[in-house]
Amino acid sequence: MSIYITPLSKPACFVMIMLSMMISVSFTGCSKDESSITETETGTTSGSGTSVVNNTTVTSGTAEGSKETGANADDLLENSTFGSVVAINFGVTVSITNPLAAAGVTVTENGGDVTITATATGVEYQLSGTTTNGSLKVYSDKKFKMTLNGVAISNNDGPAINIQSSKRAFIVVADNTTNTLADGAAYATSTEDMKGAFFSEGQLIFSGSGALAIKGNYKHGIVSDDYVRVSTGNITILGAVSDGIHANDAVIIDGGTLKITASNDGIQADEGYVIVNDGAITLNTIDKGISAAYEGTDATVLPYVTINGGTIAVTAIKGEGIESKGVLTINKGTITVTSYDDSINAATAIYINGGSIYVNASNNDAIDSNGTLTVTGGTVIAVGAGSPEASFDCDARTFKVTGGLIIGIGGATSGTTNSVSSIRSLVMGSGDANSIVHIEAADGTEALTFLAPKTFSTLIYASSKLAANTAYTIYKGGSVTDGTTFNGLYLTGTYNKGTAGTTFTTTNLLTQTGGSISRN
Repeated sequence: MSIYITPLSKPACFVMIMLSMMISVSFTGCSKDESSITETETGTTSGSGTSVVNNTTVTSGTAEGSKETGANADDLLENSTFGSVVAINFGVTVSITNPLAAAGVTVTENGGDVTITATATGVEYQLSGTTTNGSLKVYSDKKFKMTLNGVAISNNDGPAINIQSSKRAFIVVADNTTNTLADGAAYATSTEDMKGAFFSEGQLIFSGSGALAIKGNYKHGIVSDDYVRVSTGNITILGAVSDGIHANDAVIIDGGTLKITASNDGIQADEGYVIVNDGAITLNTIDKGISAAYEGTDATVLPYVTINGGTIAVTAIKGEGIESKGVLTINKGTITVTSYDDSINAATAIYINGGSIYVNASNNDAIDSNGTLTVTGGTVIAVGAGSPEASFDCDARTFKVTGGLIIGIGGATSGTTNSVSSIRSLVMGSGDANSIVHIEAADGTEALTFLAPKTFSTLIYASSKLAANTAYTIYKGGSVTDGTTFNGLYLTGTYNKGTAGTTFTTTNLLTQTGGSISRN
């Protein structure tokens, strides 16, 4: 159950003012330290004049959380040599060129299904041609390179590509080629593990600048019982019955373009982590967009999500946008999430150190940490559902803000923690959809100009633009000319004043003029 504290009503406020010229009301903040509700003068007067908008830069504190990139020299294709080529061309008949037939590579074909059994080192397998009911299976004692050179494989009773080897497989999508893979909706009985259109027991390392399209009709699109790494490439998961990309240990995205449509999660690490270093990622899912999902009892498994860059767009129809069952860290990147459940969620802690982030949850909290919540940089706009859901929620634990610019609207919010924060914040009351909220100091200096995308009962704003011991006026309505925006936050332009309302003075790190601060 959520408990809220709202500012005193005007009659009560009047009685207290008559008893004393100044009064501070203490309450328990997100980390249960002393904060202040600032009682303010509220009225409405028609505004006049203009104000210059400038939100092009934000301050940054000391970054916290993970800096892990997943760098591994063994995953670099240039650090391996593959000097022998075995070529397989699918068609009405399968053409096989195997210069290593007597040197450790056996290739057999039966009804369009090709099986490679290899003990040789330094081998590249080049795939081309088309089959509507064929497959490729690989058994290899050594790491290998597989080049997709304009190949289309559909398999009616199993994976299109099935790597039954625990060794590293470098998958190169050849430049200027289009490649497609699809598995069957039902698999033939087998004692071997296989659960996706492109399956591997070992590591899958994707690179190249060609196009690869995959349809997962049985379960996953791309799946590894080890880890999946995308260095470069243009990969589209056209649809997956379960996850788009699924790995047991980790998924690491270094670059490329990923477009994933999935009936479960877009990207999931079952017992490990997800790292995004760069790339353009678009996820359309029924459940979660990105998930580090482990909830078991093995203390050696540390699920986490770290985002170091890239452009990520998530649409999660019934689930969460980005989820970690451990720590979630955002260091940089442009992130947009539209979700039904929490847009960003972590079990242990959320750290936001940079980036441009817009999240909108239609039925739950926008950003929800079941542990602590820390913002040291970046621009964050969080749109939560109505009461009792929040824009920022840390379950009455520490909400630390030492940098960045945050705006949250919803039914409630967690309050920032005074004892560890260094950036001032404001919690205020309701506003209308498609109406501007503008805050400026008595000298005309703009602190915030924001066009709300929906009606809200609570807004939280934190930024170094809120100066200490300064009187501010909140305007509603008005317009902006020659403006540029980031999801409703005006970055530049000229604000033409609307209706002047509440005034407040920043005598404390946290000022509340209205709205609801979550207590648990």
